[in-house]
Amino acid sequence: MAYPFQLGFQDATSPIMEELLHFHDHTLMIVFLISSLVLYIISLMLTTKLTHTSTMDAQEVETIWTILPAIILILIALPSLRILYMMDEINNPSLTVKTMGHQWYWSYEYTDYEDLNFDSYMVPTSDLKPGELRLLEVDNRVVLPMEMTIRMLISSEDVLHSWAVPSLGLKTDAIPGRLNQTTLVAMRPGLYYGQCSEICGSNHSFMPIVLELVPLSTFEKWSASML
Repeated sequence: MAYPFQLGFQDATSPIMEELLHFHDHTLMIVFLISSLVLYIISLMLTTKLTHTSTMDAQEVETIWTILPAIILILIALPSLRILYMMDEINNPSLTVKTMGHQWYWSYEYTDYEDLNFDSYMVPTSDLKPGELRLLEVDNRVVLPMEMTIRMLISSEDVLHSWAVPSLGLKTDAIPGRLNQTTLVAMRPGLYYGQCSEICGSNHSFMPIVLELVPLSTFEKWSASML
């Protein structure tokens, strides 16, 4: 859950999001070092009139500033590709949930159960209870078991939507006529909030997502009560 004036990412809940945070820090350090070097060279050129002609025309310098950026790009590309393949990998999911985007709400279907599906609408501001979050609460939360691989099948019935939960590192487009999939694994229980991340009409801001991650025993009791 984000807090006011937060500048960084939300706390990671899934292994994928932890990898994304590490990659962000790795890349940001490279950017910071390059920016510092460029700023230092610019300030040096502006504050001194001394030049060395053999240095300015040396092929060794040109070789260095050609090869060094290539090495830096490789250092960024390799961990990036590793995370991309990790995000695409499907490891024998224990549960499958189909998510359909509508204007302007989400509907969920637990495909491993015979008749477990529901719609999830935003709770109006006038109906909020003390402690609930404006524009983020829903009438039906998506209850899922923690520490288990869950496959999300995501599509839409009308326009483009995007199903996104930042703390889990999830953002998948919901496209009419196409079924996208992603996997999630939450390592601790809790409530995780997200929103539609694709402009989909006048009520685009009113399509929140709430995942409630619970132990497996609690999930089994909940699913039995819903059937």
